[in-house]
Amino acid sequence: MSVLVRHPLTRTVAVLLLPLMSACAASPGPTGVSPVAQEPFDTLVTAEWLDEHLGAPDLVVLDCSVLVERAEAGGLREVSGRARYEAGHIPTAGFADLTGDLSDGEARFRFTIPAPERFAAAMAALGVGDDTRVVLYDTDGMGWAARVWWMLRWIGFDRAALLDGGLKAWTAAGLPLSAEPVARPARRLTPAVRPALIADRDEVRAALGDESVTIVDSLPEAHFRGEMSLYERPGHIPGAVNVSVFSLLDETGRFRPGDELEWLFDMNREDRAITYCGGGIAASANAFIMTRLGFTNVAVYAGSLQEWAADPANPLETGAGSREDGP
Repeated sequence: MSVLVRHPLTRTVAVLLLPLMSACAASPGPTGVSPVAQEPFDTLVTAEWLDEHLGAPDLVVLDCSVLVERAEAGGLREVSGRARYEAGHIPTAGFADLTGDLSDGEARFRFTIPAPERFAAAMAALGVGDDTRVVLYDTDGMGWAARVWWMLRWIGFDRAALLDGGLKAWTAAGLPLSAEPVARPARRLTPAVRPALIADRDEVRAALGDESVTIVDSLPEAHFRGEMSLYERPGHIPGAVNVSVFSLLDETGRFRPGDELEWLFDMNREDRAITYCGGGIAASANAFIMTRLGFTNVAVYAGSLQEWAADPANPLETGAGSREDGP
């Protein structure tokens, strides 16, 4: 029997259930961009790497945490992680607020992606510019940091990385936290939007039954099967395959080894792929990993089930299907 639990936390379920240059300044090149910033930059870094590179002049570190807590009236609610950030964060890190100006607060659904110019301006105010590099982290699961990473990629910014394991990996390595507030000078961040990185409802509808498109459900297996739901209706988008965000991580909260991730995403890497979850948070973690694995045409359905399940005209189906148990 399906258990339907309605509440608005439609984009955070995977995060909820889970419990990147020298240290010396380089002179700008003829283009005005630091040669350091033009060097190759991995999209995933360790706590040890970050500790070694914190002094780099073009490195911006951002805490992207959103917290999920019980509401007084019952159910759950998402709140800014700013208070936790202020209590202790990675030294030099600023705070990127996905409950604030990194989302469109006037939209119907929470965490709706803002206009690219608005998002770029918000990131520029945090010190992210055309000549910087960025490391993003959060407190649990890396989904929130992955969402900011994906939006940066969406506006054409490619020198961003996730901290593997997030804040937990930093503290587990015995590295210090700081309660000192961090404010960086605003920089110029020029959008060069890649529209294909964001899918909307109409594209998903058109993809139903299209074998050249793979739809990836990023939610837990029980939710995929329809045994429980955090949305208006239980189930998954017809034809979707289930790669739960849980399955991306090992027991320490870091991403699993590459061969295991390859097995999870045993799909055609050149076909169109659309990831979704509740509101594009966990889906961004899947999209991040797929991009690292060499998938060339990945999009995040930003509205995800908070939008899809709210309209009875959008079909949902139940049934088994998961690859999270591993090879």
